[in-house]
Amino acid sequence: AVLIDADNAQASIVEGLLAEIAKYGTAHVKRIYGDWTLPNLGSWKETLLRHSIQPMQQFRYTKGKNATDGAMMIDAMDLLYSRNFDGFCIVSSDSDFTRLASRLRESGMTVYGFGEQKTPEPFVAACDKFVFTEVLREGASGDSTTRKSGKDLQRDARLVNLLRAALDSAADDTGWAGLGAVGSAIAKRSPEFDSRNYGYAKLSG
Repeated sequence: AVLIDADNAQASIVEGLLAEIAKYGTAHVKRIYGDWTLPNLGSWKETLLRHSIQPMQQFRYTKGKNATDGAMMIDAMDLLYSRNFDGFCIVSSDSDFTRLASRLRESGMTVYGFGEQKTPEPFVAACDKFVFTEVLREGASGDSTTRKSGKDLQRDARLVNLLRAALDSAADDTGWAGLGAVGSAIAKRSPEFDSRNYGYAKLSG
């Protein structure tokens, strides 16, 4: 089930978003939530029909309050209790979905989060996997000129510590570790890790 917060996501990510989701499974439900009477969501309207994404209307009851979040959460729980799904994709940069992600995982669901790099850490950590949408935008590429050099990567202490811990965890008795095992160990420790964030299309790049 794919649930998109239109107030906290941009239409330019849709092509990349759906391609990314297809790596993890089939999206049987694709819904996007917002107040479609407002002009700021106009960029989404052309995209929805082309990708068969169902717009869910949610009026703002009070200025400054986001009713969209509540509507998404209610629908997520309804879909959970239908027992027809084994995973959820929550597309938003809003920390309000932290508890929802945790609750879905408590029920055995796999939760994929998608949001901008400004997404608060609690929401990122609450997901099994979190993808920063900057790498999904039209024209973005893992082989772009933003690729970080080896020296830049070595200076990133957090990254180095993450890779060392993953290698130690995945290594066999001889000290060797398969790349797949290392990738799995990284994902368990850091849901937001993605080689594309460093300019590399794959971990082996």
